[in-house]
Amino acid sequence: MTKHHDFTAEIVWTGNRGEGTKTYRGYDRTWRITTPGKAPIECSNDPMLGGDPSKPNPEDLLLASLSACHMLWYLHLASSAGIVVKHYEDAPFGVGETGARGEGRFIRAVLRPKITVERGADLAKADSLHHDVHHFCFIARSVNFPVSYEATYIED
Repeated sequence: MTKHHDFTAEIVWTGNRGEGTKTYRGYDRTWRITTPGKAPIECSNDPMLGGDPSKPNPEDLLLASLSACHMLWYLHLASSAGIVVKHYEDAPFGVGETGARGEGRFIRAVLRPKITVERGADLAKADSLHHDVHHFCFIARSVNFPVSYEATYIED
């Protein structure tokens, strides 16, 4: 049986300098994300497109969402498999391309988690769990580009 889940957010453009989009360079590419009951996130466009480099852009958010979803499912699967994870961090890497008309897309992403597991953990099993995550993660199941994994493990 399939269950439906509803997600909501509000996106508000914050870049009107007083004249709206009257001229292309006359407005900022900034906005605020709010979700019910959560702290707002101030965002901007990619710096290559005139955005503020100190704020997350849509590409940052997509890559971070993919990584976070993978991490949460990995932790769940590890716990169920009896693998004790003590620390998990990721430095994901995404590759995008821009076409002749300016259209962009991600063409691949690599998740590079560095995972500390309890000494004596079955590292082959720990590694195999990454390949199971894509069966569960909303984000991984929704993207149309390949996602690969280059995990490293530390026993502690």
